[in-house]
Formats: sequence, C-alpha cells, structure tokens
Amino acid sequence: MNIRPYDAETDFSEIRNWITDARTHALWCANRFAFPLDKAQLAQTLEQNGDLPFTATGEDGKPLGFFCRSYNEESKEAMLKFVAVSPEHRGKGFGQAMIRLAVQNAFSETAAKSVQLNVFTCNQKAIRCYQHAGFTARAITGNAFRFQNESWGRCNMVLRNA
Repeated sequence: MNIRPYDAETDFSEIRNWITDARTHALWCANRFAFPLDKAQLAQTLEQNGDLPFTATGEDGKPLGFFCRSYNEESKEAMLKFVAVSPEHRGKGFGQAMIRLAVQNAFSETAAKSVQLNVFTCNQKAIRCYQHAGFTARAITGNAFRFQNESWGRCNMVLRNA
C-alpha cells in the first residue's frame, strides 16, 4: 500500500462510490458535505479548511482508501479527517495499514508531537481499527451529533509520537 496526494480527476469517481447511503455518509463526514458526495463541494471545503487530502492505493495504483490531514502549528498536533476505505477492502487490515502510513506521514512531514482523530462512538469497527493502529481514547462527548432518530457520541482519539 502507498499513500499519495489525492487527485480529484482520477480518484473522485472511485471514492464517491464508497459512500452509498445517508447514514454511512454521516458517519464519514458528520454531514459536512451534502449527500451524495459532490466533487466541487468536496474540493471547496477541503481548500477552505486547509486540509491535505490523500489517497491510499494498492500496488496496482487503484484507490482503496482516502483521508485528510491538517496540522496545528501552535499545538503541534496533526489531525486525520474523513477517513474512508473502499467497501471491498474493509475488515481486511487495509484501514489499519492506511492509518499507520498516515501517521508516519504526519510525523515525518510536520513537527507534530501527536496525531488525533474523531470517530462516532457507534462506529465500533472504526474505533477498533484505530486502536489496532495505536490510537487511544482521549475524550468522549455524548450526544455530539444527531442523525435522524439517533444520537451519536464522539470519541477523540490520539496517538503520540514516541
């Protein structure tokens, strides 16, 4: 597996197909983007936030994962956002491998002393993936987000640079 900068022209059509329903979409982005995912809106939001988007690829170069990274110079903390793995690669260790590469990249490309991410507490598969990649829970906020008739807590997880 490799990670490289996201290329909207070649990657978007693949990535947009990974999020097939409104609930999965909300779990992925907390509805920061409209559903279904729109290429221009994604680009505009990432640009406004200063997020650096990356694509994880297999040896064949085909996208199998996506994430964004931001960096706070003041706190020396990087943040991973909008983490997604293609449906056919979920549950097979690809997410853990991608997260490990993302963390290595954050530590090597910035002065980060830690990397954080947020995940909804109802997304137990993602939480386990992040734990297996070395993240630990730092804070949990109950009722942080509403989706239809559900109320989701948010877990902030962190991995410190050793």
